[in-house]
Amino acid sequence: MPLCWASRVTGRHPNRGTLASESSRRLALRVQHPYHLAISWALLLALGKAQVLLGIDVLRRADFAPLANQRVGLVTNHTGRDSNGTPTIDVLFAAKNLKLAALFSPEHGIRGARDEKVADSTDEKTGLPVWSLYGDVRKPKPEQLAALDVLVFDIQDIGTRFYTYISTLRNCLEAAAERKIPLYVLDRPNPIDGVHVEGPVRDAAADSFTATHTIPVRHGMTMGELATLIVKEKGLATQLHVIGCQGWSRAQRFDATGLEWKNPSPNMRSLTQALLYPGVGLLETTNLSVGRGTDTPFEVVGAPWLDGKALAKELRSYKLPGVTFVPIRFTPVASKHQGKECGGINLAITDWQSFEPVRTGIAVAIALRQLHHEQWQLEHFDKLLAHHATFAAVRDGKPLAEIVASWNGDLREFLTRREAALLYR
Repeated sequence: MPLCWASRVTGRHPNRGTLASESSRRLALRVQHPYHLAISWALLLALGKAQVLLGIDVLRRADFAPLANQRVGLVTNHTGRDSNGTPTIDVLFAAKNLKLAALFSPEHGIRGARDEKVADSTDEKTGLPVWSLYGDVRKPKPEQLAALDVLVFDIQDIGTRFYTYISTLRNCLEAAAERKIPLYVLDRPNPIDGVHVEGPVRDAAADSFTATHTIPVRHGMTMGELATLIVKEKGLATQLHVIGCQGWSRAQRFDATGLEWKNPSPNMRSLTQALLYPGVGLLETTNLSVGRGTDTPFEVVGAPWLDGKALAKELRSYKLPGVTFVPIRFTPVASKHQGKECGGINLAITDWQSFEPVRTGIAVAIALRQLHHEQWQLEHFDKLLAHHATFAAVRDGKPLAEIVASWNGDLREFLTRREAALLYR
């Protein structure tokens, strides 16, 4: 069976390219061992005898053929690694039929340990230059790409619009188009699944590094799918190739993949926090602690002036699906309200399938507006929300059900828009 490894997009319809058929594209570039052609990878997963293979695994099984004899620039960080835990940097550096020539790092740096601007550096193990894309420069410079034949992107996203690795992806797509070199995305699963889509679609005029495309807060797409959507909708002339995962289905969360979790950033320490992040993360541009500086970032919300008992009681009365609220007190050792005891709530997910993180985050905002109208400063609440109508509705005390219903039209349109970019069933 021939190997189809890449979907090529050049600013035209994403179905045109190197794939043999639409079914091949939607099966996420399935690669099958010749001795196991009759065995479904999905069946193996169900039996617990296989794990999801990542884009880097599929590329290696193809003996790096798409990159043969190319000078490669790799956009990655500590999450770029194969299914056995070997960094993608090491995998490509050891490959005999290509030359890894430069590295590019996103927010938090090449090792994912920084919570500030990151400077250019040199990789200690390979001696390669590491060009930072989260300092004074956010997009690869022409001179940094001049000696490269191709860019490769391998970073784990977490499924939330304002997580900035998406913005780095967009900037790299633009830079590759301008330099007229191909860009390969080594795809990875969306850890909070590729089915559920939630929240307001970003306002057209609200473009920023934390709101990089007109997608909802929880977008339900992989990096490869997002790249396909961005190229198509922004009309980029990018020679985009997506090397898809093998064995991942849209409904799977990270816990079903058989892969080891690697914290994508310093304060994203578990799948629980990743699922809470689309809602709780919205609140951190206000005068609330969302648990940075504690052992449980994004699992708690609080402030020195906040009445946790009253907030938990109010939120439980909303009967939100899949979540409950426990009043707590905590003292962050860093970040917002550092060293100050905070009253607050712990958000405990009780049903992963029915839990709606964005609805929950908006509910917390509504309850805070009601209980702490004077203390809670919501002026910057729209920064990550990037949707003025929702911001105004929270400010004006509109009911939760009315706010959530107001997203439906744009979400239906988004689901139609994204359909042609989907690579997995």
